Amino acid sequence: MRYPSLLLAAALLGSPEILARDIATPAAKGYAGRLLATGGASSIEGSAGGGVVPWAVIAGYGTDEQWGGAAFATRVDSGDYTLTSRGIALGWRNRVEIGLARQDFGLPTLADALALPTRHFRQDIAHAKLRLAGDLVYSPWPQLSLGLQHKRQRDFLVPSLVGAVDDSGNDVYLAATKLFLGGAGGRNLLLNGVLRSSNANQTGLLGFGGDARRGRSLLGEASVAVLLDPRWAVGVEYRQKPDNLGFAREHDWKDVFVGWFPNKRVAVVAAYADLGSIATLDRQEAWYVSVQISH
Repeated sequence: MRYPSLLLAAALLGSPEILARDIATPAAKGYAGRLLATGGASSIEGSAGGGVVPWAVIAGYGTDEQWGGAAFATRVDSGDYTLTSRGIALGWRNRVEIGLARQDFGLPTLADALALPTRHFRQDIAHAKLRLAGDLVYSPWPQLSLGLQHKRQRDFLVPSLVGAVDDSGNDVYLAATKLFLGGAGGRNLLLNGVLRSSNANQTGLLGFGGDARRGRSLLGEASVAVLLDPRWAVGVEYRQKPDNLGFAREHDWKDVFVGWFPNKRVAVVAAYADLGSIATLDRQEAWYVSVQISH
């Protein structure tokens, strides 16, 4: 998908005054749980973070002595294409995250026009993430995490016919995330950067590797979010994409999102996604909605 999407949400925390007060207390340092929104939302691939770009944070609100976790459902619809993603993730001691997700990519317009044998492509994703160093809030340097996403495309006939080489592959990424209290005109600012190694076509929905490029690509991703008040965040995401298939170019993704975090149990994210050209269909634009339940 080209400028897709899908987008997401982003998490952040309370006002600088509230956070400054809380950080000074033992409870804020984990004894009473992590701060609101520090588990992020769920990406379309299941990892904690934003909608299309993972963060270095660990899913859920578990502290150094606890388990945490999240379950999510996401829907994106451009009219010509749909994407439904569902999954769960578990966090252990705010150090390790593991999870499973399933994606269902619908292409009714293209299937009807080309008489394709299927109207849906499905993909299963198992992921793991390890926090290597730092803390989102309390350390002077960013939180740094290493992530792995193992992906398997379950409807490989059409992707193989358009040049995809494999029906499974692995994405490996390094994420650095930091929350700056009062960093944007007195409001909290979150910055996130990711370096990813991948050979996935449209995140793997169209298989892995291709006739134009078989090898892996090193790709950059970024997220910026600002907290408007203790429960509302707005932001943008950008994700570079590989270009492996000769029949249709793959473009970078962009989105603009709003996240609502009424409490530590619920997060809702809405986004506008410019999908660009997807598998030969141009000017794809979509709204994205994601709901997450956390612990």
